[in-house]
Amino acid sequence: MNFRELANNLGLKEDDYMELIELFIETGRSDLDKLRSAMEEGNGEEAANAAHSIKGAAGSLGLMEISEIAKEIEEKARNNRLEETAGSTQAIKKKIEEIAELVTFTARSA
Repeated sequence: MNFRELANNLGLKEDDYMELIELFIETGRSDLDKLRSAMEEGNGEEAANAAHSIKGAAGSLGLMEISEIAKEIEEKARNNRLEETAGSTQAIKKKIEEIAELVTFTARSA
């Protein structure tokens, strides 16, 4: 993942983009917790809202793969098909953790 390129695509300085990425990691983890809780409770509306939040934040940062997965989760949750979202939720968690590792690595390399 090329943070500099993603920042340039959005017209941002890399440092500013990295701050937003760090915020995304923090809020993304929180939204994932909300999503998992809603799934366990069978609450499609809450699950859809959490997925919608992830979708929007990821999309605004150019993280389109995460945004697309979250969109699928949101649609399934709105149609009360929560049982179909577990794999996708795990995929988002994995992607967010990969980004967190890259941010840590990038910070150490700077």
